[in-house]
Amino acid sequence: MKNKNLRKLGSNTAKGGFKNETIVVEKFNNWKKDGDAQSWLKIMGYDLKKIEKVEAVKIFGHKTDVQAKITIYMRDAIAAENLSVKLVSNKRGFNQIDKRWVDKYVEMWSIPKDVAKTLKLFTGEIKPTRKGLKDPRRLRFDEMEKNQREAAVCFFLQNKILIISDILKGRGPFSAGWMLVARKIPKGNQDWVLKSINHVLNHYGNGPVEVSPQGSLRIGRITMQRKGGDAGRSTANMLQFKMDPSELFDS
Repeated sequence: MKNKNLRKLGSNTAKGGFKNETIVVEKFNNWKKDGDAQSWLKIMGYDLKKIEKVEAVKIFGHKTDVQAKITIYMRDAIAAENLSVKLVSNKRGFNQIDKRWVDKYVEMWSIPKDVAKTLKLFTGEIKPTRKGLKDPRRLRFDEMEKNQREAAVCFFLQNKILIISDILKGRGPFSAGWMLVARKIPKGNQDWVLKSINHVLNHYGNGPVEVSPQGSLRIGRITMQRKGGDAGRSTANMLQFKMDPSELFDS
């Protein structure tokens, strides 16, 4: 398929919309009758005439977002694709893509002890002793000592590619190769966009590592912040990463 046609096919309107992420799995399993699934398979580079069967299942427990594993049976080969699925209800808005305790990220990324302590002060896992904070439960990056803030920014800048890959793509056999975003639009329908994970990584990785006006940390187009909420439970002190999936409609 020519690149121009492929770009045109990369997004479309789903009549009737998606009730939940599981619908994506159902659409792939009904690919012979489902126009959206046929478009997705074409974007992934498959010739529909050569496909004999498609099997899709939902993958549990590998990332905080919903993932689907698609197995494509062709006449002379079997292929597999892992898909990250995101549903958004607003034209613009942040979507959680990963959340864990700081110590888990320390294990994943070999975060130095001083930066790990800074992150725990940021989330409130370590309680601050300073008075007059915007939020007495924790320190924002713009409230930290200059050396603390600079060490954290330096670490995320030096490890930016690894970090963005881990939180968007994941690791191992279930790492995502594609991201599908479905967004509500007027009249009860949804539009969708499907992008390769390399496109997604390049888009959200574009930009500096810097402290945001809200005192969180921006890593390219991704925001790192304290999870919060959870009715005051300890899990509010986890670290989370968020992005705006709707940006992919314009990228």
